[in-house]
Amino acid sequence: MESELNSAEKKIKFRSISTTADPNYALNRVEEMYLPRPRSKSEQKYKLIKPEESSEVRAPSLFQFLRAELTRGYVLQHDEEQYSARREKVYTFMKIPREVEKFSIYGFMQCADSFLFVYTFLPIRIILACWALITRPIQRCFGKRSGSVLRPAEICDLLKGCILIVCSSLMSFVDTSVMYHLIKSQSVIKLYIFYNMLEVGDRLFSAFGQDVIDALFWTSTEPRDRRREHLGTVPHLMFAIVYVFLHAFLVMCQATTLNVAINSSNKALLTIMISNNFVELKGSVFKKFDKNNLFQVACSDVRERFHLFVLLFIVVLQTMKEYAWKEETLWVLVPDCVIVMIAEILVDWIKHAFITRFNELPVDVYRDYTLSLAYDLAQTRQKNAFTDHSDLVARRMGFIPLPLGVVMIRVLTTSVKVNGLISHFLAGLAYITVTSTRILNNLIILAYACNLIDNHQKVIYWALLEV
Repeated sequence: MESELNSAEKKIKFRSISTTADPNYALNRVEEMYLPRPRSKSEQKYKLIKPEESSEVRAPSLFQFLRAELTRGYVLQHDEEQYSARREKVYTFMKIPREVEKFSIYGFMQCADSFLFVYTFLPIRIILACWALITRPIQRCFGKRSGSVLRPAEICDLLKGCILIVCSSLMSFVDTSVMYHLIKSQSVIKLYIFYNMLEVGDRLFSAFGQDVIDALFWTSTEPRDRRREHLGTVPHLMFAIVYVFLHAFLVMCQATTLNVAINSSNKALLTIMISNNFVELKGSVFKKFDKNNLFQVACSDVRERFHLFVLLFIVVLQTMKEYAWKEETLWVLVPDCVIVMIAEILVDWIKHAFITRFNELPVDVYRDYTLSLAYDLAQTRQKNAFTDHSDLVARRMGFIPLPLGVVMIRVLTTSVKVNGLISHFLAGLAYITVTSTRILNNLIILAYACNLIDNHQKVIYWALLEV
């Protein structure tokens, strides 16, 4: 009898059935159960029937079986903890889009700040660096100044200006009209495959491009007293020019393909390109992610959203130019552009909602991601910062503004003609407007970053006091 009790109390291990999409996820969770388990309240009213009493019990009829199926009840309170946890998962699933949008909007504004810097403050910084390059040697001749002629930041600004000028000159030889008709003459399937290849190439260029830019900046500003372990500034500059030109050419091909899809009478290509976003769910939702990996995915989504926004803006400019800037053309383009952006946003919501659901990540991770971007922004605003804000955004999100800047310069110079005094006045007014927009955007993201950092420091302070 004692051996039977010991066998009844034997520990049984079984693998729980997980609702996650990862088949290996349930293998890591082992639960324990002891037999015999305590009876629930609903089971206590049933008693074990002895063998001698079994003959007196009637066999159930079909009517009793049907009656039991229709009238039997159940009580959910016995699994209150399980159902409460599932309800919280539903609430978390519903909160994810809002938190994703908060992070995405803040990251989008940082990308916009880095992009607008190329057209607003970078030209002024290049002019100041050129002025310093001319005046400081003269000052050194009169003994009014010592040290290097240019500071590291000024050298980097001059290199950026050189890359922009050379690549913009090379892009002027690219005939977008020939490119448009060449792409338009292809079949829908070929264009779909071509656009997917361009997307893959853009991601690869974005992943490798900032390394090329950083290598150029460090090579040009590295202390001269160190042993020479690099090729030199000129080879690195040539390599950076080749990279920026190739990336800009790829972006121009993307914009032209999107232009063909939107302006085509047959919307099949545009529909396929929009549905391609939902195919992305298959490659990301059913993978295992931790907090750091999800941060990289979120930053990549922000970069893709801003990249798509710039591509749509280029499509609008090119189409409006072809139709002599008629207002009716704009209202024809807007619905398609809005549909493309809504599809991109909707896919991001679904993707992040299911990633956090399957990997059991809390909704607060997106607040931590936003706080990380805020600390990055504050770091670049120090008096002696280690890097420029645009470069830090490029490293964090993979967004490199130089190729997009070259493409935008190419599109603006061909779409907008500046002839006459009034045209120059309007161009100057447009520059002032863009500069003001960039300043306002920068102040907003900087104020929001200061607010987030201040609240975070207060939380840390009170936590240390409690300890």
